[in-house]
Amino acid sequence: MDLTGIYRAEYGRCVATLVRLLGDIGLAEEAVQDAFAVALQKWDVPPPNPGAWIVTTARNRAIDRLRRESTREARHAEALLLHQPDEPKEVGPVYDDQLRLIFTCCHPALAPLAQTALTLRLLGGLEVPEIARAYLVPEATVAQRIVRAKKKIRDAAIPYRVPAAEELPARLPPVLTVLYLIFNEGYTSTSGALLRTDLCLEAIRLARELAALMPDEPEVLGLLALLLLIEARRPARVGPAGELVTLADQDRSLWHRELIDEGHALVRRCLRGNRPGPYQIQAAINAVHTDGPATDWAQVLALYDQLLRHAPTPVVALNRAVAVAEVHGPALALATLESVDLPGYHLLPATRAELLARLGRDAEARAAYDEAIALATNDTERAFLQTRRSRLAL
Repeated sequence: MDLTGIYRAEYGRCVATLVRLLGDIGLAEEAVQDAFAVALQKWDVPPPNPGAWIVTTARNRAIDRLRRESTREARHAEALLLHQPDEPKEVGPVYDDQLRLIFTCCHPALAPLAQTALTLRLLGGLEVPEIARAYLVPEATVAQRIVRAKKKIRDAAIPYRVPAAEELPARLPPVLTVLYLIFNEGYTSTSGALLRTDLCLEAIRLARELAALMPDEPEVLGLLALLLLIEARRPARVGPAGELVTLADQDRSLWHRELIDEGHALVRRCLRGNRPGPYQIQAAINAVHTDGPATDWAQVLALYDQLLRHAPTPVVALNRAVAVAEVHGPALALATLESVDLPGYHLLPATRAELLARLGRDAEARAAYDEAIALATNDTERAFLQTRRSRLAL
């Protein structure tokens, strides 16, 4: 693995560890970035455990920086670092540095977007454009929220501590959002290759940790089931030439059967209650997609109707329109999209283009594809849309 790959794989873990050691997000980030800069100069071949090397180097760089400071706080922090064992005893209900940092960043004193944007930056290593895409908001908004969140943590002296067990449920919604968005960025990357498997697997790992921590929370089980069922389809999502393969055209024999079985078992387990939440419903939708040789679209549509009542968002409405097209035809689906407002989101014009093409309205479809192509930021998705457009009659 090259340094870029190591950075993507290890950045979040290293920052989480340094935050635990330093108790300061800004200093932890700077120390880890400095360590990677040193690695760029010194590594001809990466060491056997590059993450440990980065953490050790970052810790030493942080000590050097604190020694140059003259404040009492800096001297106190230096003393803590010098006398702290490499693996301090874990305290509290959360035993994973990254999961613990997610809960810490999701402190109720921070605004919801600030919570998740900061955590995606620290844990997922996502850049501002990637986070902005996940939220469908301007990049400047995300950058400002991250800066404000760090300032709020510093000025309000929000503690870097493990939440008590009774506090965990209140912190849960933004934590679930963070894991979901990290996985999504891995499954459809903002730029570069279509897939970032490291992010997908890390989101699943953290979801498993969360499920072990909170085994009686149905939405936690629902999120884990959702991620597993989507991940199970990943081997068939890219064709031999690296092209995007849609669900309808995927070779289902390539799907990961063990993950599907585990996901289905979790869906059955978490849907025992009478009021399933949004992640449980999404998991049920994906369970239908992975049950049998073909998707039962009528059942999917019924579940989207239920999801829309829980989460009446434009993205849910867009996904529901796809199910409407399969059950009732493209004309009705196209009509449902008239009220959907998702500025800058390429999948809205892409879906409209597909529906128009199915109706034989090729000129309108070409215009919609042109809009989608202009908005798409991932090369693989853009190439897929260009191929679709090229098949339309002139």
